[in-house]
Amino acid sequence: MYKVFVNDCPIILTDNKNISSVYNIVEFKSDRIYQIVERLFQNELGGICLLCSSLKDNWEAFKSQFKIQEAAGGKVLNANNEVLFIYRFNKWDLPKGKLEKGETIEEGAIREVQEECGITNLEVENQLETTYHIFTRKNKIILKITYWFLMKTDYTGKLTPQKEEGIEAVIYKSNSEIKKALENTYENIKLLF
Repeated sequence: MYKVFVNDCPIILTDNKNISSVYNIVEFKSDRIYQIVERLFQNELGGICLLCSSLKDNWEAFKSQFKIQEAAGGKVLNANNEVLFIYRFNKWDLPKGKLEKGETIEEGAIREVQEECGITNLEVENQLETTYHIFTRKNKIILKITYWFLMKTDYTGKLTPQKEEGIEAVIYKSNSEIKKALENTYENIKLLF
């Protein structure tokens, strides 16, 4: 199953014919994808479930409709098991960014967390769920694929938000603070908790 978010509303691609969903369940047809995405951008749909005959083939057909942008980031834990958050565009988020040519997704994830938060001593524990969302930029519809890693650090220095990326704050949050932050974040970020 794949969940792709448009305006925080999901397009669910599944081959589970017995799926129960609060969203309309329709048969996957690649010629309908653009129309579905447009309806989500216009807030005419709260989400949709696409029933796939072949999840692998239908996912490839789905992706082929868009310009792909790959990114990587981290869910970073400190010694107190608090999670590192950034505050940008009036929402709590996790640090991430576009991959650069020639770097692995793990290298890109570490670099982006370091750049966005002013942190060092990051150690990758394991890969987390990959998230997907669709947005527009310069009249192009882009499917962003973000690879996430669980990271740990013993860094105790000052955290520095990357202002040129629109990041206003970088802060560690405890379990109770995380719960509050998740009330003001993106749906794809919630999948990582």
